[in-house]
Amino acid sequence: MDAAAVEAYLLGLQDRICAAFEALEPEARFREDRWERPEGGGGRTRVIAEGAVFEKGGVNFSHVCGAALPPSATASRPELAGCAFRAMGVSLVVHPRNPHVPTSHANVRFFVAERPGAEPVWWFGGGFDLTPYYPVEEDCIAWHRVARAACEPFGADLYPRFKRWCDEYFYLPHRGETRGIGGLFFDDFNELPFADSFAFMRSVGDAYLEAYLPIVERRRHQAYGERERRFQLLRRGRYVEFNLLYDRGTLFGLQSGGRTESILMSLPPLARWDYDWRPEPGTPEERLVREFLRPREWLSP
Repeated sequence: MDAAAVEAYLLGLQDRICAAFEALEPEARFREDRWERPEGGGGRTRVIAEGAVFEKGGVNFSHVCGAALPPSATASRPELAGCAFRAMGVSLVVHPRNPHVPTSHANVRFFVAERPGAEPVWWFGGGFDLTPYYPVEEDCIAWHRVARAACEPFGADLYPRFKRWCDEYFYLPHRGETRGIGGLFFDDFNELPFADSFAFMRSVGDAYLEAYLPIVERRRHQAYGERERRFQLLRRGRYVEFNLLYDRGTLFGLQSGGRTESILMSLPPLARWDYDWRPEPGTPEERLVREFLRPREWLSP
């Protein structure tokens, strides 16, 4: 296990993603805040706002430690309750200005749980998912092609398994719909030797820009009006609902005493909730809800 190598990769990934986003913006730049927590560790939060392309985006690195894993981290691993921990990762959410550009989320992380007299237990987690506001099959297929390619060197079963996990995880049960069109989600991953598991995490982290930037380039100049903007804000409301009610990363950050502003940077700058809103039949908005916000196989075998 080489935690220092993981940290070096994560810091470099944050730098590369921020540089790629700034290259798309004529004026907006990331603001960086470095922070520490009394319990141990800290991080660097980077937020971009009011850009021509990105209305708000955050790309965060954190490396925190504590005396006991919080409940959100042991829900699926009860045998680790009470263990001291180290957790490091890069997490990002980008909310574009143009409603034709999807919101995207990515996260790669590494955990180590320790208790006296026992070998450390380590695992990786992460993935990326896409939340379009308008139904464009070309973009969804391209996104999933990159996701599958990132997994294939490590086993033919990983993409279908982690694609399905993503569909199940990013689901709003009270709405009966998925948050978006999915991608990859994995956690507690240590089924390969450390070097191979780390390489898999890097493959997923590196694939994010390859999957997302071409979609941004294709849609960033597409015309839109008040109708599209209103629908974007309504769909952002569903994004907020998921992040505050169900997201394990948000719960872990808050329960472990993380920096609140960094944790909640995933929320959009504007959102709306209209009472009992329903899309008009036959519209693109209705097609998104009917055909895209449910588990779907985007790639042929």
